[in-house]
Amino acid sequence: MFGSRGLIFTLVIMFFLNLTPVCGHPLDVKDPEFSGLFYPADPAELTALVDALIEGASLFPQFKEREACALVVPHAGYVYSGATAACAYKAIKDKQVRTVVILASSHHHSLKGACVYPQGCLRTPLGTCEIDNDFVRELKGRSGDLSFGSSVFSGEHPIEVQLPFLQRLFPSCKVVPVVMGECDLESCRSIASALKATIGGRNDVLIVASSDMYHGYDWEEAGKVDAGTLAVLKQCSPEELYGSLRSGNAQMCGGLPVVVAMMICGNGKKAALEVLQYTNSAAVTGDRKKGVWTVGYSACIISTEGRSGMLTTQERKMLLDIARSSIAGYLKTGKKTDIPEPSSTALRQPTGVFVTLRKGADLRGCIGSLVGERPLYLAVQDMAVESAVKDPRFMPLTLPELEGVKIEVSVLSPLEKVDSIERIKLGEHGVIVRKGMRSGVYLPQVAEETGWNKEEFLSSLCAHKAGLSPDAWKQKDTELYIFTAEVFSENDF
Repeated sequence: MFGSRGLIFTLVIMFFLNLTPVCGHPLDVKDPEFSGLFYPADPAELTALVDALIEGASLFPQFKEREACALVVPHAGYVYSGATAACAYKAIKDKQVRTVVILASSHHHSLKGACVYPQGCLRTPLGTCEIDNDFVRELKGRSGDLSFGSSVFSGEHPIEVQLPFLQRLFPSCKVVPVVMGECDLESCRSIASALKATIGGRNDVLIVASSDMYHGYDWEEAGKVDAGTLAVLKQCSPEELYGSLRSGNAQMCGGLPVVVAMMICGNGKKAALEVLQYTNSAAVTGDRKKGVWTVGYSACIISTEGRSGMLTTQERKMLLDIARSSIAGYLKTGKKTDIPEPSSTALRQPTGVFVTLRKGADLRGCIGSLVGERPLYLAVQDMAVESAVKDPRFMPLTLPELEGVKIEVSVLSPLEKVDSIERIKLGEHGVIVRKGMRSGVYLPQVAEETGWNKEEFLSSLCAHKAGLSPDAWKQKDTELYIFTAEVFSENDF
């Protein structure tokens, strides 16, 4: 039974190395159009500038207990709006981000609905940002207001100027660029619904709505108009913002992307928008004469009530430190070291957890407990030591080896029994199969690492983990359970 004390499951995570470059064909790569214009073309200069902007931005710790869902970020040249953009990005620097959906309005192309960049990579002087092809593939067919192509992205700077910030903060994240054209409120809802459905329950997706504010020739008018727009934004009501944009009471060149971002973040949770910083080009340059072109810039964050059990960055680091020090101590003495009880309530809660050891690209050990019977910090210690020396598939880890091993922790949610495989979302859910006295488990990341579809995933789970026939998951007396996992590793820090 699943509640049995001391029941430990081992996990074989199978994966394949793909040695073919993601953007192997030159047509798959979109070269930068605005380097040297909106931001430096020299990689070292650009790196130094972005890092300095983020370092100099104010930090907003009040978002620790809320889950950041979306940002509103300006898209002018860095000399004008870079410092404001950095405020937005610094507010989410500790968020685990694997996919960034960048929403922008088309400045130069006429289109209805929205267009998604279909595949490949976007290049900047700092390297390439890979398109999240899996996300895009799943997005197709979800909305008649979405098209897919690359031509409308030519000459559009609002997406490109966001990339260097993402590359410095989240080097391995993938992107989903979306350019919006003419959209009524129902089109916005359709686009938001498609994106929301594709995101599902993931909390590692960030929405970036790229937008400037007032455009005109009067600095005083800019302040008044933008104050009204900010007041509307703070209501975090997509319908109110849409109406204000249409009436002219709010001015944002990327207003519709912000509407869609609000719709996505609502998602049945209590969403709130906070303005982190506002300025305009006249304030930046000091030239406030009438007749001088002035553009407004704001940095905003849309956050929702944090998920129960979500760990902070400090808590994640603490668990990884516990895992490594526990393994090192055991390899030196043959005993588990004493760990002081942490002050964090989350770390003292009984929680299921897996600890995975990797040596380069190879699995070196993985053992975990599905049922939370020990406080999380002690469960991590137990599973770390078990993975290092008691995984039956490997020889015990040695102390010299430990230096070359990276540790990954997967903190599990409670189990939920499902009656249909339609409830299973690959990459989001781990799955347990159980029939009679046989059972097996795959963590959520197995689907991502193998590229299996749902049928392949379940067949392998039955055959290779539970010792059942590959089609046992189809049988009525087979039970399926799902869970989510908060996964983090030493590579994240």
